[in-house]
Amino acid sequence: MAWVHRRTLTTPVSLLRCLKSIKEYAFVKSPYPVIITLEDHLTPDLQAKVAEIDSGQDDEVNNGFSERKSQPPRAPEYKRLNALHAGKPKNGLRDALKVMTDKVKRLSLSELALERAASSHGTDVVRFTQKNMLRIYPKGTRGYGKSLWLMHGMFRSNGECGYVKKPDLLMKKGPKNEVFDPRKTLPVKTTLKVSVYFGDGWRLDFSQTHFDSYSPPDFYTKVHMLGVPADAAKHRTRIIEDDWNPVWNEEFTFPLTVPELALLQIEVREYDRSDKDDFGGQTCLPVSDLRPGIRSVPQFDKRGDQLKSR
Repeated sequence: MAWVHRRTLTTPVSLLRCLKSIKEYAFVKSPYPVIITLEDHLTPDLQAKVAEIDSGQDDEVNNGFSERKSQPPRAPEYKRLNALHAGKPKNGLRDALKVMTDKVKRLSLSELALERAASSHGTDVVRFTQKNMLRIYPKGTRGYGKSLWLMHGMFRSNGECGYVKKPDLLMKKGPKNEVFDPRKTLPVKTTLKVSVYFGDGWRLDFSQTHFDSYSPPDFYTKVHMLGVPADAAKHRTRIIEDDWNPVWNEEFTFPLTVPELALLQIEVREYDRSDKDDFGGQTCLPVSDLRPGIRSVPQFDKRGDQLKSR
């Protein structure tokens, strides 16, 4: 008997192989727990067998990780297997987002369903996730691009361990049981000033003719702020022509009402008069982690891999 992952764009793979891969690779970056989603269509006796396999792998993972001398031991409270029943909306989204006082739920939504939920039921989503787990899965055609960059930016917090503490404002309730409303405009809480001085390193990462066949590149920088609608903003520097080492010396100001949810995206492009501007690199940073001072900001490619000389 083999349990496999089927009916998706991915190649079928056995459950045991997945669990062994998790055991081998999941705890290299950090000792924190991995959340496994199982969608089964099995009889009760086979479900019990899968649970037995899961528990065995969980014990092996814990024991194996503790024996690695170069890694810190896992926290004792994570050395156990927790099962949480999941569900999909059946009677409408608002009903699925109802909070039950005596039960913890896990709800699965697609990426597009989350966008609709955030638009039409924003406060319900906030209230639901104060106690319950909301799992979002990407659309099957999701590729590399801005959405992935933002995800990488958010999870650069907390040492890139994969877990980011939810801001207190998302956990609080008001005197009338009200919760944070992402679409409500609040007073400006802080102002972030970003100075873009100069750039260097592209000549080592790209060939001399990568951007222009006959001349040095014409670089400019796009600086975006992403977060609640009231904080969204875009700026860009002037174009520096024919220079592998552009110097901009420009400052941009971002008034922020909810800095806890804000991400700063910095993208470098090369101006092309006759075609689409060429991509030179990008990075995305959580505003809550920024500190005053002058920084050399690494750049990443479209896949999210850091450029060697940036």
